[in-house]
Amino acid sequence: MMESRDLIKNKIEACAIETETALASCVSAADADLKKIADAQTYSLLGGGKRIRPFLVLAFCEMLGGAKEKAMPLACALEMIHTYSLIHDDLPCMDDDDYRRGRLTNHRVFGEATAVLAGDALLTGAFGVVAEAKALSAEEKVAALALLSAAAGAEGMIGGQTMDMAAQTDDISTDEAYLVKMHGMKTGALIRAAAKLGCIAAGRGCDETVLAAADAYAARIGLAFQVVDDLLDVTGDAQTLGKNVGVDSAANKLTFLRFYTVEGAEAYAARLTEEAVSAITAYDADGTLAALARYLLDRKH
Repeated sequence: MMESRDLIKNKIEACAIETETALASCVSAADADLKKIADAQTYSLLGGGKRIRPFLVLAFCEMLGGAKEKAMPLACALEMIHTYSLIHDDLPCMDDDDYRRGRLTNHRVFGEATAVLAGDALLTGAFGVVAEAKALSAEEKVAALALLSAAAGAEGMIGGQTMDMAAQTDDISTDEAYLVKMHGMKTGALIRAAAKLGCIAAGRGCDETVLAAADAYAARIGLAFQVVDDLLDVTGDAQTLGKNVGVDSAANKLTFLRFYTVEGAEAYAARLTEEAVSAITAYDADGTLAALARYLLDRKH
């Protein structure tokens, strides 16, 4: 059964609310001397967003017959890492953005030093959330921690960000293959991790067939997500997006619009989306993941 756009939208929104409730307990402000750093973490961690990565963790776990109480700590840890990356990405030494999700960025509210520390605290705290998850076995925790470390590290998200920064200079040769690799790491690594964390939570972390399908699906929606992001930077509305538009071109950033027309990029994203749907068809009985892929393709923010 295919889910309607309204139904998947409602599912995503319900999951976001549930995730925010769980995330609120992941940052402690018990020590008055540490209130500022706790406030800075909370400002970004609970500052809204689609919560697509937690949704993927929970959806894959549910699809494979797993329990939500095992998936939620992994979803929270992943969202903490994602939030840390956004805080750092917005810093003056990176993208130098003033707005995120319709609000001032973390460093504009708390200052650069506190923003750096808030990001660091969220990253390190994420591993603690996994380590302390009572519903997960020791083996599942080890598998999840290894996956998160690889996805967030130098051969994952950080590596992709490094490539992105290098591409803003004229000192290296870049082509479409470079761009696909870059986003496969910068954006795609955490999205692929989300799908596979859901498999781990469902007790299928050693099932290579399931993991391969999850990885193929997530890699394609991750890349399509980035193509749509690049399109929105050109065609989107700042008020709807909650951040400035035209930033990428102004910063000479490498985007898919360097290699495609708007129409060509839209067709590329659509093709990636259908490949993602095909990759997961054997497991996606109720069509949730297919509906998610198509929902993300059509998003306006």
